[in-house]
Amino acid sequence: MLLTVRDIHKTYHTADGPFEVLRGVDLELDAGETLALTGESGSGKSTLLHLIGGLDTPDQGHIHLNHQDIAALDDNGRAALRRGTVGVVFQQFNLIPSLRVADNIAFQARLAGQYDPAWNATLSDRMGLTAQLNKYPEQLSGGQQQRVAIARTLAPKPRLVLADEPTGNLDEDTAAVVLDLMLELVSETGAGLLIVTHSNALAGRMSRRLHLRSGLVA
Repeated sequence: MLLTVRDIHKTYHTADGPFEVLRGVDLELDAGETLALTGESGSGKSTLLHLIGGLDTPDQGHIHLNHQDIAALDDNGRAALRRGTVGVVFQQFNLIPSLRVADNIAFQARLAGQYDPAWNATLSDRMGLTAQLNKYPEQLSGGQQQRVAIARTLAPKPRLVLADEPTGNLDEDTAAVVLDLMLELVSETGAGLLIVTHSNALAGRMSRRLHLRSGLVA
């Protein structure tokens, strides 16, 4: 099993008092498997994704990736994990504006010490970005920027890909193309894929669907 999540709890402290976002969540994801995480706003989807990606730590529970407990790692350990083992596609793209497309795509792989020029060229070609490599992010459309973000995430060949509403800012046709490419490339690398989405159409393309309600698996 690539990813095992057990009894995850997370509480945030607000002006109105403590708010328990996750109240004991379990899930599993195998290599090569795709999983959609659905639920209403505030159900804990993005919080769970951030915990799995090492962007935050749970109050209770365990998150094992390749038999390593992410929740037990310090900040440096989680950062190292995100450089190569776990790839995160953010809804806001988070491209580096001062870097050209080619360097944005290569950025994560270079940090991880896993830069492969041939694989980068393949990603650029499959994402339809070969003609855009010398441009800057501001010169691209939203759909092109999202393709760059996905290519950057896949460049180090992570074992686990996490995506938070990866097509949420795109029109329907562009979203379908981006999703097809993501599923195809993830399948070829053998990674696990976990997507947070409100889209039933997108969720229907995954191997499985897990629905959260009020911080629990429904």
